[in-house]
Amino acid sequence: MFTRHILFMRRALGTAVIALGLSSAFAHASATLFLEEPYGKLGFFTATGHAAVYLSGVCAETPVKLRACAPGETGIVLSRYDGVGGYDWVAIPLIPYLYAVERAQEVPLFADAKTTLFLRDQYRRKYLASITPDGKNGEIPKGNWYELVGSSYDRTIYGFEIETTPEQDAALIQKLNSSPNESHFHLSYRNCADFAKGILNFYFPKSFHRSIVADLGMTSPKQLAKMMTKYAARHPQLQFSRIVIAQVPGTMPRSTAVHGVMESFVKAKKYIVPSVVVNPVFAGCVAAVYVGTGTGRFDPGRGAKVFVVGSDPEAPLDREDLRAYRQQLKHYLAGAYPDKSHGNVERSWGKLQAKSRISMDENGHPVLQMRADENPVEVGLAPGNVLQSDAPPELVRQLLEARLQAELSRRASHGISETEVARDWKLLQKSIAASESRVAAEVSRGSQP
Repeated sequence: MFTRHILFMRRALGTAVIALGLSSAFAHASATLFLEEPYGKLGFFTATGHAAVYLSGVCAETPVKLRACAPGETGIVLSRYDGVGGYDWVAIPLIPYLYAVERAQEVPLFADAKTTLFLRDQYRRKYLASITPDGKNGEIPKGNWYELVGSSYDRTIYGFEIETTPEQDAALIQKLNSSPNESHFHLSYRNCADFAKGILNFYFPKSFHRSIVADLGMTSPKQLAKMMTKYAARHPQLQFSRIVIAQVPGTMPRSTAVHGVMESFVKAKKYIVPSVVVNPVFAGCVAAVYVGTGTGRFDPGRGAKVFVVGSDPEAPLDREDLRAYRQQLKHYLAGAYPDKSHGNVERSWGKLQAKSRISMDENGHPVLQMRADENPVEVGLAPGNVLQSDAPPELVRQLLEARLQAELSRRASHGISETEVARDWKLLQKSIAASESRVAAEVSRGSQP
């Protein structure tokens, strides 16, 4: 089953290789540390986030068996998971790992919890049923399997890419394929960051380690990112680049800043304030360690290019251009919705989408099944089908307005792509033209005797 997926990926992605870093379309092998922001309840209690490793020259014969990539393939993301089929690691192709779809044109413009779960489950049923089978009566299974695909719906991801060699890739493939792949997950000493550290040390021996002081002896994703930037600085002969993969716009809760272990303690008022009251000396020592290690000064988004799905990375929008786009959208929405109570189109569309049903069209693009004037309609949810559905142009326009409002409200460090913003403006203009044409046609019909 998974081999069929790989053959499909060769055909679908061979014409649009997705680059990560400054190299052109992965002309060389590389390893990219994914530093992923925390989200949800886990993000509230610990802000250390998640770590994974993307290998551009390694692909998957099955989710738990590796092979070298063929021309046109874009590699896999490796990570350690807790409670996924009893395996220690699972390999997922890049685009499904980020978006739970197979092609760039299928990535939804606006995502909510229902859409995210649907896309994840569709991919699971098609390619991952061998390691995450259906639940009782064919239901969606419980557990952490959802972490395997669609990571960009939950969080912003920072990538730190460094050059490797095909020979190193081949050695890693042989090692992982010949070693037991059995889960022994432990939050303190066999977590996702420990696995990423092991992979990076395989490529660059004895270069990555835990921080006894800053992370209390644990391995944190942020510590690995700091060490990779330092390693790259000491080895300028290796190509190195940084990238940010923005969280998909929508109503999913936004991820939060990633911290180290000690940094999480210092920046969480629920911990540091009581410590100051109960034991000022202890709190002072913690603050001194935090300042001395410099962990708070490391900005994962500094100097990063923006990942553009289906295209090359690009520099993020600068402040002036971002301000201009925001002002343009503000003026447009003020004219479209004179009543200020309707100005938050992101929230309004989110409520509409939550009431709809999600499905796939005949080309594998996500669509929303909605009702307009009591009639059932389908609204294309992805760039590849948003203008191709039979939905009233007004609904399409609302979707694109919500998309633009959401992506332009991001923090600059979370990566705003001018390519995607310009594309979305163009789609919005086309939907407005279609809406005006429809109104004109209705007026013309009404004026006929």
